[in-house]
Amino acid sequence: MSKEYPLFPELSEEAKQEAQSLFDSFRVAMTKICEETLSRLYTDVAIYIESDSWTNFRNELLDGLQDYGNRKIQAEYDFKRIRQAILKEHKEDIIHDINQDMVAEIESLKKELEQALEFNHSRY
Repeated sequence: MSKEYPLFPELSEEAKQEAQSLFDSFRVAMTKICEETLSRLYTDVAIYIESDSWTNFRNELLDGLQDYGNRKIQAEYDFKRIRQAILKEHKEDIIHDINQDMVAEIESLKKELEQALEFNHSRY
């Protein structure tokens, strides 16, 4: 091995300081880029990821609860507990809402009946 071209050369003090300065400036630049990127991710993207995940979770729950036939596949006792809890806590609201649903359906059916009668009378 030639001493003229050593495999691991020693850096001079000036070269060591220059290398350290290069690393330091690189660290500062990378830190700034990382902070900007994370800031953008948290402020511009995270809210959509969170709300999308929540929406997916909510839809998953609603799909399970809306398919009453699921009770035979999933766990019938869960549906019993859900029914009892909802009815216990919200009986008056449920009755009121069902009554309002029926009133709206009656009004809609009346309009359909009136339109059908008008259509039949206008034909003769």
